[in-house]
Amino acid sequence: MGLYQVFFLFLLMGKNGLCQVGGSCSKTVVNSCSDCIRSGPDCAWCMQENFTQPGEQETVRCNTRALLTERGCEPQKIIAPRNKVRVVKKLPLSESFEKQEPIQLSPQVIRLKVRPGSPATFRVSFKRVQGYPVDLYYLMDLSNSMKDDLDNVKDLGNDLLSALKTITAHAQIGFGAFVDKTVLPYTNTNKKKLLRPCDDDSEKCQAAFGYRHVLNLTPREQEFKQSVTNQFISGNLDSPEGGLDAMMQAAVCGGAIGWRNSSTRLIVLTTDAGFHMAGDGKLAGILEPNDQQCHMKDNLYYKSNEMDYPSVGQLAFQLEKNNIQTIFAVTENVQAIYKQLSAIVPKSEVGVLSNDSNNVVELIKTAYRKLSSKITLTHDRLPDNVQITYTPECQSAGPPGPDEGVCDNVKEKQEVSFNVTVVVDSCIKDTSFTIRILGIKDTLTVNLSTNCECDCNDPQDSQHQSCGGKGSLTCGVCSCQEGFIGRICECAIGKEDKDTLRKACLNADGVECGGRGECVCGRCQCHGNYHGDHCECDDEHCEKFQNQLCGGNGKCKCGVCSCNEGYEGSACQCKVSQTECKPPNGTVCHGRGVCRCSRCECDAGYQRPHCKTCLGCPDPCQTKLNCIECLGFNIGPFKGNCSKACSTVVPDTVSQLNKKGKQCELKDSESCWIKFSLEQLDGVDTYKAEIQSERVCPEPPSVTAIIGAAIGSVALIGILLLMLIKFFIYMKDVKEFRKFEKEKKKSKWTDGANPLFKNATTTTTNPIFTGE
Repeated sequence: MGLYQVFFLFLLMGKNGLCQVGGSCSKTVVNSCSDCIRSGPDCAWCMQENFTQPGEQETVRCNTRALLTERGCEPQKIIAPRNKVRVVKKLPLSESFEKQEPIQLSPQVIRLKVRPGSPATFRVSFKRVQGYPVDLYYLMDLSNSMKDDLDNVKDLGNDLLSALKTITAHAQIGFGAFVDKTVLPYTNTNKKKLLRPCDDDSEKCQAAFGYRHVLNLTPREQEFKQSVTNQFISGNLDSPEGGLDAMMQAAVCGGAIGWRNSSTRLIVLTTDAGFHMAGDGKLAGILEPNDQQCHMKDNLYYKSNEMDYPSVGQLAFQLEKNNIQTIFAVTENVQAIYKQLSAIVPKSEVGVLSNDSNNVVELIKTAYRKLSSKITLTHDRLPDNVQITYTPECQSAGPPGPDEGVCDNVKEKQEVSFNVTVVVDSCIKDTSFTIRILGIKDTLTVNLSTNCECDCNDPQDSQHQSCGGKGSLTCGVCSCQEGFIGRICECAIGKEDKDTLRKACLNADGVECGGRGECVCGRCQCHGNYHGDHCECDDEHCEKFQNQLCGGNGKCKCGVCSCNEGYEGSACQCKVSQTECKPPNGTVCHGRGVCRCSRCECDAGYQRPHCKTCLGCPDPCQTKLNCIECLGFNIGPFKGNCSKACSTVVPDTVSQLNKKGKQCELKDSESCWIKFSLEQLDGVDTYKAEIQSERVCPEPPSVTAIIGAAIGSVALIGILLLMLIKFFIYMKDVKEFRKFEKEKKKSKWTDGANPLFKNATTTTTNPIFTGE
């Protein structure tokens, strides 16, 4: 037995009472045998008549079997239902496959009837049948980058079937192909490109498609080779492909693919690219979620362009539901992506393809060995409040766990077992769930019910003697006739309402007799040493001192110590003395606290040991300022009522303050500085005050100087403004003069005559005139 198994067994034993003899029963509200059984797996009920004493509640009937026996309950009168595990159907495990349906998981049907909280364990066995049929569906990426791989796969028909027949004589192989949705942005939607998406015009190329089923599962390698030979490369735009679309259809279209009922189902997905998943369809405006249904027509997935890609969770669910195991044969560049996918998809393996897929046969053989040798026992959806734990028993066992049990390196015809422990947290209706081996068709159906009722075989006498002839007996408890109540129906209530009588027994918290007694005829009958109207008092549970109740110096009364004269304290542990509470030359705790147990309990804010100082109190300099004004200088708000308002302050006017007490210097109501000191006397708010006789008051301002200064300031400001205005006018004139001088220099004056001008008179010269 491994370390995990030993640890888990120890936990189970501890839960059932190994660490605590007889287990434990945590009772809450118990009014009947059924309530008791539901309280916990170790609770039992005593149905013995007259088991309870007068004043006791019927709750005492509910306890562990050991404590009930110790109290005097006869063993045959103890009701404690046990878990029942009944194997309904258990066909023997098959040795080999002989055409009939083999049995690999046993038992097939189990019925459990369990108590809430009590674990029920049963054993499940599995043996892998030798020669069990294998259906292998080869799903290939036919995008242009897989051209070399397709050429090699065309020659692999014989090798693939030969490899499968080394495993079983009943092998079948099929073929399917995928590329991607034929819409933008995944595929070029140009009409010519849809018909021929390959770039090289010389090579053969088939039209773009999403997923095509090519060949049904067949045992004939020639059919496989012929179907693959007729396939050609296609193409698309982006790198990720529609592999999840193809896997979903291959999983849910069982009739089209040809999966057999009794076979190991394998899908081998070969690709060199990643995959699109749920949500990617939005890029093409495809918003309808994948419905996980088969949509095949003429071997084509006809809703490829109408429905989004499936999510990884949807695909994992359908693969598990249809018992399909997956081998991802991928190139090294996308190995990490498919390893993450494999971690989510149950019973799947990842193998690395060579660049031209020539190692695919060996890859499939290796992956199949890993898948078939790992046995994983798990369950479908569990009912609410049901917990399950798997403990494998085999050489390479995984740890116990709540989700699955794993045995690795299991060979053909080797039998392995699992202990399955089921715990139900609370009472539930009849239900069922299924346990199965991942990738295998065989299942175990667990029919589950809870045992929450008591079968006490009560007598049918409605006037039983144990109930005073006024009631019937139900699991040892009297069910009284109308008009009677009590442990043995001894109380006749007449026309009184039973609930009205019970209300008289409720305490302030609404608990009947404080939970320490029983309400009989409207009055509490208290248990043990409890007393009072509602059993609220107890004279044995007061505080102790030196292991003595109330220190031996008092009496316990209703849970509180009443001390003898000369003693005090919650446990009467102190002698009455105030010596330690008196400071030198002072009163007890300075009048600001109470002396208890030779220790001052100070008023709020005051500090021990003698309540002298107060850290959180307001500053007395501020609070007593009005009284200082009144007492020292007869000013301030208390001026007319000084003696009454300031009766707690004892004043002393001095010329010079001493250094004793708190020194204060503040402005009074007339803005004068006054100095005083305060020394707190015994009591809460009593002070001795020393007040310096002289105040420091500021001299009043000179009105003449203020008026003169104001007039002078106004005159000065006026002169400055006039000078400033004169300065601006001068600067403007200077600017204009300079502008005039500049324009004058630019002017040019000439003496030339205007050719258009004609004088008013004409002068004629005589040519022969000599002037003589």
